Amino acid sequence: MNLLEIDQLHVHYPVHSDRWGGPRAWVRAVDGLSLTIPAGETLGLVGESGCGKTTLGRAILRLVPITSGRIRFAHEDLVRLRGRDLRQRRRQFQMIFQDPMGSLNPRLTIGQIVGEPLSIHRLVSGRSARRRRIAGLLQSVGLNPDDSERYPHEFSGGQRQRIGIARALAVEPRLLVCDEPVSALDVSVQAQIINLLQDLQRAHGLTYLFITHDLAVVEHISHRLLVMYLGRMAELGPTRQVCRTPQHPYTQTLLAAVPAPDAPGRPPRSVISGDIPSPIHPPSGCPFHPRCPRAEPRCREEIPAPRLVAPGHWAACHRAESAP
Repeated sequence: MNLLEIDQLHVHYPVHSDRWGGPRAWVRAVDGLSLTIPAGETLGLVGESGCGKTTLGRAILRLVPITSGRIRFAHEDLVRLRGRDLRQRRRQFQMIFQDPMGSLNPRLTIGQIVGEPLSIHRLVSGRSARRRRIAGLLQSVGLNPDDSERYPHEFSGGQRQRIGIARALAVEPRLLVCDEPVSALDVSVQAQIINLLQDLQRAHGLTYLFITHDLAVVEHISHRLLVMYLGRMAELGPTRQVCRTPQHPYTQTLLAAVPAPDAPGRPPRSVISGDIPSPIHPPSGCPFHPRCPRAEPRCREEIPAPRLVAPGHWAACHRAESAP
């Protein structure tokens, strides 16, 4: 069963010409994206900075205005929800932020931070029940409940990220949007957080949208992989299949650019030429064609529709079927 269904989602930000003028142009952060996430799955999301990954995650949580399209969570259209109804539904989906220190209030103890969602949604009554719930949440993420009176600056980066995870779990969500949750951590700590997220997923039946730049991490944790480019889907499919047999030239170049130990006979790393185009004035046709080594004339004129290249494997490329 699909927990999340996104249909032709557009998120455009206005660019104002002056203080009093109307929008001069629009930043097309997400430009017509459609996908589904089944319950209990981890969908990895990768792409260059500026491709719309974080905007997509925030749009799903209704943290940014949605220009058009539908977001259905458990068969309910989130785009139409307002006020109290939206606030009640937000118990079902939460976010783990990239910067563990920036996402925590330095003036609150971790007990207050983790307990704040419980108070907002009125999930416990009485101080003793609140303390027990906070202690259980801290234990579930590998923290000592006796440290609930300490402040965020007294913890390491990995411990602060565990606090953020405990806060997200406080309202018993079904979906977690993980916005690069390990990118600011040491490699050894990254592995600990990844293993923790996998353990929590198995224990609570959670569904993840895992946003990252690290293809090695996303290959380890995700069931399927979505590659975004300039607000659009470039490729989507089972993670192992996408990483072993990528069909879109952008995915192929991303994978070829992953650092690896030098070895005899290993081909040189590939680097994408040029910069990502402006989302204010995206190129005509395929958005990747100005940087694509295999672009042909129709790539400059026609936007490629996602095509099925293997069971469950989609690629938005005119030449995807003939890709190596």
